[in-house]
Amino acid sequence: MASFWYNNAAEQIALGNLDMDTHDIRVLLCMTNTTADTERDKAFISLFTTLDEYDGAAYVRKALAAEAVAQDDVNNRAEFDATDVTWTALGAGTRNCQGMIIFRFVTVDADSVPIAWIDTGGFPFAGNGGDVTITWNAEGILQLQT
Repeated sequence: MASFWYNNAAEQIALGNLDMDTHDIRVLLCMTNTTADTERDKAFISLFTTLDEYDGAAYVRKALAAEAVAQDDVNNRAEFDATDVTWTALGAGTRNCQGMIIFRFVTVDADSVPIAWIDTGGFPFAGNGGDVTITWNAEGILQLQT
């Protein structure tokens, strides 16, 4: 499954309700039993049939830092980027990590909006107690083509 935007997030951006560089944007890891990689129409994290969030030692959801949106005239798109994310001493999970969800955190999963599914950049992987760093693409985490 390729990376994609969730339908509700695209609508929220079009309505002006989702601000990628000022809202609290976070990332969570999902294991191989997740349905988040196929349920593009879910409006909130709590609505995925099976989230299957990573359960290895030292895993936590991470807030993105230095979020930025830039206009890329050469490629006719907008790009969203942030600093790379590292999990220190990430232990093995019950299953391999298959991908991640970029989401807008509000207060709980029932009001937090999934923005995009990401499965590029080293997936799947199994934690082994070492550091795991997600290095975002040089062209940004997400692109919105015009």
